[in-house]
Amino acid sequence: MEPVTRLGVVGCGLMGSGVAEVAALSGLDVRVAEISADATDAGRRRIAASLDRGVLRGKLTTHQRDQARARLTFTHDLGDLADRQVVIEAVAENRDIKTDVVRALDKTVEDAEAVLATNTSSIPIVDLAVATERPGRIIGLHFFNPVPVQQLVEIIPALTTSQETLRRTRALAEQLGKQPVQAPDRSGFVVNALLVPYLLGAVRMVESGSARPEDIDRGMELGRAHPMGPLRLLDLIGLDTAQAVAESMYEEFKEPLHAAPALLRRMVAAGHLGRKSGRGFYSYDA
Repeated sequence: MEPVTRLGVVGCGLMGSGVAEVAALSGLDVRVAEISADATDAGRRRIAASLDRGVLRGKLTTHQRDQARARLTFTHDLGDLADRQVVIEAVAENRDIKTDVVRALDKTVEDAEAVLATNTSSIPIVDLAVATERPGRIIGLHFFNPVPVQQLVEIIPALTTSQETLRRTRALAEQLGKQPVQAPDRSGFVVNALLVPYLLGAVRMVESGSARPEDIDRGMELGRAHPMGPLRLLDLIGLDTAQAVAESMYEEFKEPLHAAPALLRRMVAAGHLGRKSGRGFYSYDA
């Protein structure tokens, strides 16, 4: 099976920039599509800062950093992804937005054998696959934040996904230095199916006045050796993303433990999204 050399990434936010960085460090020619010049500049700065941190921490040489930068190009036009062998969409966790992106890529990417992967953390892959003319080439490839650090990726084949697409996606994950696990095409897949009820339970404890965020987090970090407590983790994930995942899971399963608590919904409405907004369950420097 021919290794992937030309990768496209749609979206250069927290997840997309991480995917693009890892791919460039793995030797791939990476083209990133963003919606605007401002979004592109922000994504480019995010990748550059991450690569610089790698050098400062001794994990990268300056040569590796410079080579990775040289492999990255940016565009505002999805048409510039026409020659890609694999395209990974990493736009907002919104069913309509992701469907529109996958449909556009279906019309844009010229190679009928190209894989179109979605980085969704909760939306059923088959819903995106059937919106295209190549459902056999659509697959889930769910990275974890921060992408350059976390080794896990979930590979989620839909009922429509071909075995060749599954094999090629697994090979790409390994090419990127990741450890893949195969997950079922059900909302939440494997990791979030277990994680989200736990995170929402922590929010409900705060909401009911049972415990303070810092005590909940300290309890799980010291009492269960978690590297990060649930509320700090929610701030890292983004409260809006967590709400979207919870709503997707509740829509599919109608289980009360998947319903987004009122406190979470109010915080999202107020713009208190966690680290990316400077305020969530904790406050952060800009």
